[in-house]
Amino acid sequence: MIIEFMQGSELAHLPSFATSLAIGLLIGLERERTPRAVAGLRTFALVALFGTLAAMLSEKAAAPWLLLGGLILVGLMTIAAYFRIRDGNTDTGTTTVVAIIICYGLGATVWYGDTKLAIMLAIITTILLYFKAELHGITKNLDRRDLVSILQFAVLTFIILPILPDKNIGPYEAINPYQIWLMVVLISGVSLAGYVALRIIGQRHGAVLLGLFGGLVSSTATTLVYTRRSKYSEHFTQLAVVVILIANLTVLIRLTIVSAVVSPSILPQLLPVLGGGFLLGLGATIYWWHQLNRQEEIPVPEINNPTEIRTAASFGLLYAIVLFFAAWLTDIAGSSGLYAVALISGMTDVDAITLTSLRLFELGTLEASQAITAISLGIISNIVFKLGLIYFIGTTLLTKRCTIGMLSTAAGIGLALLIFV
Repeated sequence: MIIEFMQGSELAHLPSFATSLAIGLLIGLERERTPRAVAGLRTFALVALFGTLAAMLSEKAAAPWLLLGGLILVGLMTIAAYFRIRDGNTDTGTTTVVAIIICYGLGATVWYGDTKLAIMLAIITTILLYFKAELHGITKNLDRRDLVSILQFAVLTFIILPILPDKNIGPYEAINPYQIWLMVVLISGVSLAGYVALRIIGQRHGAVLLGLFGGLVSSTATTLVYTRRSKYSEHFTQLAVVVILIANLTVLIRLTIVSAVVSPSILPQLLPVLGGGFLLGLGATIYWWHQLNRQEEIPVPEINNPTEIRTAASFGLLYAIVLFFAAWLTDIAGSSGLYAVALISGMTDVDAITLTSLRLFELGTLEASQAITAISLGIISNIVFKLGLIYFIGTTLLTKRCTIGMLSTAAGIGLALLIFV
């Protein structure tokens, strides 16, 4: 009622100024707690209001120079204030100057209707200002290898990936350059994120998070990366076992969520199957996690390239080959080869066969039992494929320990499939 009343009066623009005031107070609150900063709560609040006011006057007077002139005025006044009171007790850096200019710009942004964006940027700005010590600590701990790895990942993700065509080409139109390179990016990202987590969070406490996030992104990529790294140390093998097994279980949680969104009606029949695999696999995972916690120290292996570009590229090639054979099998087997396609495509991507089966079930093409069987075969195929990676790439110790947990998950799914479907 109050907003409707203001919309028809001279106070129609009051919400914009109130939002700008809140933004200024938020940023100013952080600066106020910094003793050496010359601008605080009141200054930032006034600058944000001035930004909104300048934008309003600029629009109503059709004079864009008013907004630009206000920005220049704020910048010059802030710099002049620093030179005027500069001594050993004040902040001689440019952080507060930049923050004031950003605050002015956010006030103007609110006037032009991008309120949500302005609020988000204000929160991000405050976070960057507040965590100064932590950010400086991270940068000091980065060496040349870390910076090179970050730049390599940036090139893979933001330069190469966007220019690749996102369309199916080649025989059976099975090859999608964008999707294949996306797998390369995923593997590199999982590797780099895991490397950073091990350095910041710690090996012991980071294992669960590494497995969870690895399973959400790509359990196959996580398995490949940590299988390779297990070669560096026998002690590190135990960490790799826990990460791989947790990532393997996270896949089941992810598929449950996907199924609940795409096809809720199949969930009562699908949940016992996924739950059976989860419960059996969880027992082995808890055991090895307990063994990990008993180790006094878990050394981090010396990693020459945290982005694992060679490993990622090799898997991308393998992914393309599997996609081709899956398309070829579909072509010669037709719809009757659904289960065979699930076994083939499940090697590299469980989501694809899951979404396809759920979609066909919703369209009435598949019965619930057929869809659940196809999904289960895809999961089991993926587990077997990951065990193959571990066997051929990893150590004997890693293979033995992962086999127990991963086959327990597969056995749980198979038994539940026989009982409930």
